[in-house]
Amino acid sequence: MSGILRRLVEHTPIPKLVKIRQTFDDTKLADPIGELTERLRAPGAMPGIGAGQKVAVAVGSRGISRIAELTRTVIDELKRIGAEPFIVPCMGSHGGATAEGQTEVLAHLGIDEQRMNCPVRSSMEVALVDRLPNGLPIYCDKIAAEEADAIVVINRIKPHTAFRGPIESGLLKMISIGLGKQKGAEACHQLGFKYMAENVPAMARVMMNKLPIRFGVAIVENAYDQICRIEVLGTDVMEEREKELLLEAKSRLPQIFFPELDVLVIDYIGKNISGDGADPNITGRYPTPYAHGGPEVNKMVVLDLTPESKGNANGVGTADFTTSRLVGKTDWPGTYANGLTSTVCAPTKQATTLDNDRDAIKAAIKTCNILDYHQCRLVRIRDTLHLGTIEISEPLLEEAMRNPRIEILEGPYEWQFDAEGYLPK
Repeated sequence: MSGILRRLVEHTPIPKLVKIRQTFDDTKLADPIGELTERLRAPGAMPGIGAGQKVAVAVGSRGISRIAELTRTVIDELKRIGAEPFIVPCMGSHGGATAEGQTEVLAHLGIDEQRMNCPVRSSMEVALVDRLPNGLPIYCDKIAAEEADAIVVINRIKPHTAFRGPIESGLLKMISIGLGKQKGAEACHQLGFKYMAENVPAMARVMMNKLPIRFGVAIVENAYDQICRIEVLGTDVMEEREKELLLEAKSRLPQIFFPELDVLVIDYIGKNISGDGADPNITGRYPTPYAHGGPEVNKMVVLDLTPESKGNANGVGTADFTTSRLVGKTDWPGTYANGLTSTVCAPTKQATTLDNDRDAIKAAIKTCNILDYHQCRLVRIRDTLHLGTIEISEPLLEEAMRNPRIEILEGPYEWQFDAEGYLPK
């Protein structure tokens, strides 16, 4: 079968590439750890937490800059005032929805007992906190709910990849879905992403009222994944301030400066890049109809899976084409678990699969609905976290030269594939 596919695409030309640099606002904190320490030591920053209290520190989102250092800082400051902190994985169903898997995810983030100098208590058991008026149950990690005198959450504020609202991905989502473990995540997703903008904050409000959640550490990053803002928010101001921080996060989101593309080539997807493998806010390919933004892309190709993703290829289904290499690395049951929990199954499907990078890219060009393949408007990126230096096809060069935020670095030049048809890493 692969021979048939190769014959169908072998005569499709691939346009030459040009390397460019996109420039974004690079405002950042000079010393984010020092900033966090100062804010934690401010009067009233850690309300209701005192000596001898057991404090559950909830952390677990991937891709946050310096997350291990930030978490250790929170731990150290809690210890400084005599509290007894411990870490609970706060990641819904991730890590294969097992206690061991979630501990392993934290360890990959640099968060373990040795480096944090405190216990990591991982369990998938939950306690039922309450129900929303619409009947949805609200769950919380059982250890945090029943054994902690106080709960602290740490997360980045950013646009969600599947819905839009005044609250998207941040502290409230960390509370309602992350602390809810697999059952909580499943409950919050049960009515679909159409209602997530309502259910996420509604669940979080109930949990903040009924559980000893004391404060959250909110992080905003610039387009280069550098920390540009850190705030310590009590539950009395958390929701309103998160709305404001989300607007800032959206304004700082990196982007591809070409609004219409025939083909987008992505070298890597992975859970360490985005919960959706590749951030739809960058690619314009969303898993639901309840989010929007980004470029209009006719065909999208994903070439490989990051090692950090541990075989979870969630998001491959939003692409049109992929490679046998990526498919061979995929843990399909682990990937399907994402769809079964979120109720959004399209991103976990296998995209049309070609033998190698060259054939997958040619297939995308062949099917992108243009008359002259040499004029294909193509962009190649490493992943959606790295958009500073990218490659564009020669037909985009004139448009790039008109953009003051783009610098031409090198090219045009031919693609370089190895003997097996793969691009060099």
